[in-house]
Amino acid sequence: MKHFYKYIFLLSFTLFFAGGSFAQIDAKRDKIDALRASFINKKVNFTTKEAEAFWPLYNEMNDKLDAVRKGFRVKYNATTNYNFETDKEAEDYVNAELVMKQKEYELFKDYYDKFKKVLPVKKVAAIRRAEEDFKKEIINSIKNN
Repeated sequence: MKHFYKYIFLLSFTLFFAGGSFAQIDAKRDKIDALRASFINKKVNFTTKEAEAFWPLYNEMNDKLDAVRKGFRVKYNATTNYNFETDKEAEDYVNAELVMKQKEYELFKDYYDKFKKVLPVKKVAAIRRAEEDFKKEIINSIKNN
């Protein structure tokens, strides 16, 4: 799970600086989302019924995860001085990050329970593996370019 956040950060960082504008970032994010969906579909091999039930839940989960992360980034972003001047500032940062990660965990847990209601558990596990494989491919393509 720790590596997941590193990949997401690296991917977000790369897209932000490579894009140059928010429109380009949104277009690239949409392209990556489409690639991720295609990759997961191929790896998991959903039936039509499974895909119809799964993708709205998956997209809903990702929207909620984005909202949690954006809430954290509102306060802690590229303009934040991470050389905290006081222990209280450092502690506030760590606590805010822990709260964010706890919310992410709760969302993952909640949605994986929802996924199990519409998919066989083996496919739920395959989704998790496919997400990790997709991140590895994205990282490798960034390294090779």
